[in-house]
Amino acid sequence: MKYVFLALAVWGAIHPMAWFVAWFNANGYSLMGMVEAWHANAATSGLVWDLTIAAVALTLWVIWETAKARDWLRLIAIPATFCIGVSCGLPLYLFLRMRRG
Repeated sequence: MKYVFLALAVWGAIHPMAWFVAWFNANGYSLMGMVEAWHANAATSGLVWDLTIAAVALTLWVIWETAKARDWLRLIAIPATFCIGVSCGLPLYLFLRMRRG
């Protein structure tokens, strides 16, 4: 099962990034422009907040379990979550959590 999580982490990094790169190529390399696009309507704003809350919850869980297990490598899931996305950070954390078992 851990390799399924690893595959999902890779997919969660590549697939969304392909859409982001396509958007940047079409609209210019403006981070603020992308943030504006994320809030183009109520549906996209709702999705942004949904993912933001999920990312914060995942971060708290990672910190809590990492401190208990003292397995500091798991902390890499936090920048993966905020720099790539929850679609990468969550399965990456689950992979890291299972790697010793």
